[in-house]
Amino acid sequence: MLLESPVSEAEAPRDCPLCPRLVALREALREEHPDWWNAPVPAFGDRGAWLGIVGLAPGMFGANRTGRPFTGDYAGILLYETLIKYGLAEGVYRERTDDGLRLTGCVILNSVKCLPPANKPLPAEVANCSVYYRGALAVLPNVRLLVALGQIAHVNAVRTAGGRQADYKFGHLAEHRLPGGLLLLDSYHCSRYNQNTGRLTREMFEAVFERAVELRAGF
Repeated sequence: MLLESPVSEAEAPRDCPLCPRLVALREALREEHPDWWNAPVPAFGDRGAWLGIVGLAPGMFGANRTGRPFTGDYAGILLYETLIKYGLAEGVYRERTDDGLRLTGCVILNSVKCLPPANKPLPAEVANCSVYYRGALAVLPNVRLLVALGQIAHVNAVRTAGGRQADYKFGHLAEHRLPGGLLLLDSYHCSRYNQNTGRLTREMFEAVFERAVELRAGF
């Protein structure tokens, strides 16, 4: 099921050529799994969002397969259940794009739109893809708060806002005011690894979105 992006005018083309390493992996997977999405994954959410969730990149069996951020992999279970709990999503998450899930007041923007080898994008790939990240934020005028899922997403959010990394230290539940006025709230990434090792618990993750909702009251 193809979903319309809330920022369609800012999306990467299906055959985006900016990152040769990611293009090579994409083309190989199109041969191996022709029924998968295997293309830049579009943003998902509400055009009128006040909250932007900055992710890392598509997962092999998640968004790269399904075409929707955090859909089909372990990280998405905690993310979408949390969004539903805090009124940022409606419906039931069933790990597929035709589950009818709808985001309300938030939008998911990945730092890198294509699957990177070993789930680790290179700094140059994050920099290349920032043209789409910036373009998405430019057409989301109501976004006032960003939640960065992991340090790479944090670095991307700071850099694209024009901030010096030394002035914005990443830490779970750390809060920052970015150049330009956006608030940035950090979270450990909701990856399977972080959950299984106990680095991130459900309670810790929910605390991030509870704080986000609290901060909204001050806008």
